Amino acid sequence: MRAIEPHANHSVHYADLSIIAQMKRVAVEIAGIGPHIDILVNNAGMMTNRRTLTEDGLELTFATNHMSYFVLTCLLRERFAPGARIVSTASAMHTRGALNFDDLQSTRNFGGMRAYANSKLCNILFTRELARRLRGTTITANCFHPGFVATRFGKSSGGPFEFLLRLGKYFASTPRQGAQTMIYLACAPEAADVSGGYFANCVALEPSPAARDDASAMRLWEISAKLSGVDWPDRNR
Repeated sequence: MRAIEPHANHSVHYADLSIIAQMKRVAVEIAGIGPHIDILVNNAGMMTNRRTLTEDGLELTFATNHMSYFVLTCLLRERFAPGARIVSTASAMHTRGALNFDDLQSTRNFGGMRAYANSKLCNILFTRELARRLRGTTITANCFHPGFVATRFGKSSGGPFEFLLRLGKYFASTPRQGAQTMIYLACAPEAADVSGGYFANCVALEPSPAARDDASAMRLWEISAKLSGVDWPDRNR
């Protein structure tokens, strides 16, 4: 960033985004940087083949891939400028997800791919409910599928899937290519008035039926608020 724009004011804040206390801490730090936020990109993501609980008692994939989006976005709500854009990284893997609201922490029949797919379904449902709560404002919320990108994602997932990821990355998109839809949603004038959408290759797509379930979106939101102790007040109900 210094090479691209030496005079730009920027800062870096580190946190373990699987832990709610650290999500809250870094949200306070980010909120204190300046008077407003124009763009928030939720892009934390991981996958593991071993079921692991965080210190909050949450399954690690659910905590990192969904709860971090929820907590950071809600805690920054007072900082969003008019016309701000909230962009969240989801995945086409959401089509393999099926939420069991009686077992969101995957205590039964845990599988790394299943937990990841469910977390990506959560990303779209979160975006859908957030967009509903934002109606009547100029703030938008959208999510996107970046494609299969050659990053460090899944590097420590373990098991045969880690090997397949390493092999597959020789044929994957570059990070620059994978970021194009994210940049489009964050910056393109034609996306300024779009909210609640799911995109891939800069084109709006219809997600799975499970991802379009408004009742599930609201239920997930209410559970997430209870788990974290933070919320975005619903003025449109």
